[in-house]
Amino acid sequence: MDECHAQAFAEGDQPTDSKAWFPYPTKTMFLLDVLDNLPRLRISDALMRMFLWVLREAGAASVPSFKALRKFQDNQRKESGINTVKCESVQGNIFYMNDVPALIAKDYANPLTRPLMTFYPHNPSTGVSEVWHGGKLNNETPLDQLCPHYIDEAGDFFYVNEIAELRNGSFAIPKRWKMQDANTLYADSYTLHQVDCKACYIVDDSAYTLIKANDFKCNYLDLLEQRRVPACHQSSQHHLSIMPNPLREVAEGEPLYSSWITVWGDDVSANRTKAWNKHWNVYVTHDNLPRRLLQQEFHVHFASTSPNASVVEQFGALKKMIESTHKEPLRVPNPFSDNFCRFRLFVIDADADNPMQSEECGHIGGNGNHDCRRCKRGGPEALKVTAEGYHNLFEPQEARTARDTLAEVQAQVRMACSGVAQPVKDRQSFTGVKDLYTQPWIDQLIARARQLKAENPGRPEVEISDELMVWVIDHGNEIYNPFLQVEGFDINRDTPVEVLHTILLGVVKYSWHMMHSSALQEKDYNTFFLRLQSSSVDGLSIPPIRASYLQQYRNSLIGKQFKQIMQTTVFHIQDLVDEAHFKLWKAVGLLGALLWYPEIADLEEYLKDLRVAIANVLDTFASIDPAKMWKKIKLHLLEHIPDDIRRFGPIIGRSTEIFECFNAIFRYCAILTNRISPSHDIAIQLADQEALKQRITGGMWMTSDGRWVRASEKVRRFLETHKILQNHLGWTVTKANETGMSPSFNTRPVAMKKRSDLKYNDTQASRSLNSAAYSRESVWIHGETVIAASEDVCRLGSWVFAKSPFDGSTMTGRILEILIERNSCSTVVVLEQFEVGAERHPTYDMPTLLQRHKEQTTVTVNAKDIHFIFNTQHDCLHAGCAASGTRPHLQERQETQIQQRFIEHTAVERYIINMHALHNAHLIRSVLPRELTQPRSYVEDRRQAHDVLAAKLKTDYDARQKKLEENREKRKKENTSKKGKEKQQVRATGEEQVRPQLLPADDSVETLDTVQPSKKRRREESSGD
Repeated sequence: MDECHAQAFAEGDQPTDSKAWFPYPTKTMFLLDVLDNLPRLRISDALMRMFLWVLREAGAASVPSFKALRKFQDNQRKESGINTVKCESVQGNIFYMNDVPALIAKDYANPLTRPLMTFYPHNPSTGVSEVWHGGKLNNETPLDQLCPHYIDEAGDFFYVNEIAELRNGSFAIPKRWKMQDANTLYADSYTLHQVDCKACYIVDDSAYTLIKANDFKCNYLDLLEQRRVPACHQSSQHHLSIMPNPLREVAEGEPLYSSWITVWGDDVSANRTKAWNKHWNVYVTHDNLPRRLLQQEFHVHFASTSPNASVVEQFGALKKMIESTHKEPLRVPNPFSDNFCRFRLFVIDADADNPMQSEECGHIGGNGNHDCRRCKRGGPEALKVTAEGYHNLFEPQEARTARDTLAEVQAQVRMACSGVAQPVKDRQSFTGVKDLYTQPWIDQLIARARQLKAENPGRPEVEISDELMVWVIDHGNEIYNPFLQVEGFDINRDTPVEVLHTILLGVVKYSWHMMHSSALQEKDYNTFFLRLQSSSVDGLSIPPIRASYLQQYRNSLIGKQFKQIMQTTVFHIQDLVDEAHFKLWKAVGLLGALLWYPEIADLEEYLKDLRVAIANVLDTFASIDPAKMWKKIKLHLLEHIPDDIRRFGPIIGRSTEIFECFNAIFRYCAILTNRISPSHDIAIQLADQEALKQRITGGMWMTSDGRWVRASEKVRRFLETHKILQNHLGWTVTKANETGMSPSFNTRPVAMKKRSDLKYNDTQASRSLNSAAYSRESVWIHGETVIAASEDVCRLGSWVFAKSPFDGSTMTGRILEILIERNSCSTVVVLEQFEVGAERHPTYDMPTLLQRHKEQTTVTVNAKDIHFIFNTQHDCLHAGCAASGTRPHLQERQETQIQQRFIEHTAVERYIINMHALHNAHLIRSVLPRELTQPRSYVEDRRQAHDVLAAKLKTDYDARQKKLEENREKRKKENTSKKGKEKQQVRATGEEQVRPQLLPADDSVETLDTVQPSKKRRREESSGD
């Protein structure tokens, strides 16, 4: 038996089979390398030595020594790995960064990802779902940063900014290539018109004309060769001056594409324990891939980490890598042919939590007077409590831009050259611009100016300032934030609002805390959590609710738990909290459902609804606590979400949850380093994982002698045939489900021991309204699950929308039975039919479901006609459900003698469609009448309501200021009286009291009062921090 196992393990390890596992010498080496590079199953050197020892002891063939394994991996790193580059920031911090352009190149050379990549902006007519559907790529990105050409069937390149001839004989200059109308390529173009003399043309650049790509006949080079380039009028000569497009020379006759990347950065602990071990990490994703892939850990790429260099410092090195591709694009092969292409890299957005995004923007942060990184809202509290100032908190104000921010930082640097710190601090507080990257140089300039003044007191201040400005000019871009200096990337606008930290850990968390800390009485806690436990989670795509856990740790919840709370809380608190808090939960739940849209069918209608939902949340928060509007910046950031969606597509696509998940992979690597050079060691390990993923998925790489190769077929097929490996690598194979087909994985029959043949008359389908549609002689078996058209897994009891077998309309119902015909692939589903109520629920403001004619009616539908699943909640308020049931409490999967109460639902068949559900929120609203789903404004005259709240705040503010002034006068009198007594005591004793003095670094003498400013002054100096 041992010999058989050894022979099976060593299959493919014979000398004659040495190339079967290329680039590995044997299958054993391949498996060991895979085992050593699994992202979430990291193996220490000691454990690997044990594995090798076990294999040798078990008699496995071709087991390498530990040293041989590491030597092979080192050689593979040189041959097919990702380069890890040493970098040094301007501040002098050393860190290592993986070659990001090479990481993106692997997507081009991989047969699994190359067909899924998109290279042109899209203007879809069917809905907005991807970043290339957004306004940034379609309208704002500089034209020279987009894919510059279209390649016709003959292989001719039609570049932008070049005159081309159309098939009708006219001429045009394409400016932007983009997809439109079912993936048809068009060009936004300038057309050429002949002047009166007909000897020359004028370029009409007043507006774009949309021209189909197939309508282009001859490109500029053809016209030049045929000497048919049209002569242009003097007013249009500037268009000709840039022809041919300079990118032709860069591309060298090969296709030239643009790749857009998202940059994520944050501070992360490198420990798995609670001990904080701060590292700044930078990850990237390749946004030319569809969003469904970018939500997989497999497609998150590690760039760099450092315990010393900040995210902005590391981005400086990444910026150099990105810009290097603009002059020398990377050349990569097509995995399906012998052709090559080239690509350039550009940053499309920067994702992070709110504090890190503020730092990247050079912003003072959420505690400043001007606390928004996106706009210039805010000011001192005296302004915020005025009617105009308070109302402005509910709307976006003048937008910040990277250009304006950089100009402001430069102005602060010039002020620092004068050697006075207070004006710089005042300006930072007044503008909200305080760049932590540049701040050390500002401090150094102030100190240096003071030193020069002390060394030569008679020297003019202007001369000293000019000397320091010479140094500033010489060091130019080095002392300024690199995020502010990326062409085509506006960091102030391109840091979209992030739903994890702003919604779940922001708005929902605030609502939850306000509810259980003040609105919910302690005596009602148990009632609420009993109701919460009774929530139906079918159709919510969340794990079962553990209400007892939520109750015990209600002050320490995380994002996934707030996601549960957001979707279910409103159904259980209507009689436990006041009206304001109940309205708040209705508003928050509705906003969450709208923000989790994966696809937006009608953008303008959607944004209109979203603005109403945001206004309801803000107005309800303000009605409970008016000061929340300037104390919580996350509330204000909601106002910027509509602009982000218009520019980047659905906001859920900008979620950072996948990056937060990837932090676990980083930690698994970090804990196995020796902590002496963590940046280098972690980068090397994660680069090795990237190389393994490329090899095992069939991607190509360039060898040291310049050849492009790929792994052998056995290596490539290994991932496809071993699902356990897919799971551990974070790769999800996407296959189109054949809805309702059986027998297949799309319909799961019940277990064999429960399976039995059923005659049609013994099924519930035989009693449905359309029972005559099926043969009475047919034989069926029960099914356990069925796949809907939306790829939802539907079970018995699931609520679904489906196509009516009578008139083809959309109907809704609850699954009572799933049947699979014994001798065919036919699968049917028996639905208990319900009707959508004509009016919304008076309490929850949601659509209701009622039995048809107040009796049970069933309909049999084909499984292919199931559209999608959705969530409902029993109308316990109407039915009077109570916690009247008891059952044994389970511990260790066993029943105990302890009894626990639970909600018993009455037999009243009345349900509520959960409009707070995140899953399929867009599909639910697409099939229901709009009058049942359109958000309604809570406050009609918002300005008037805001003025009332502002008046209350103003009264409170004036009272506080009056009290502060009285305390200030009281302390002043006390100090005056105390000094008078001290003087009298000095005269009486004849002794002179000497005040202690400190000697500062510039040898000038300052008193203790000067060195330690008053509390008022310290408060003024830190007002913007």
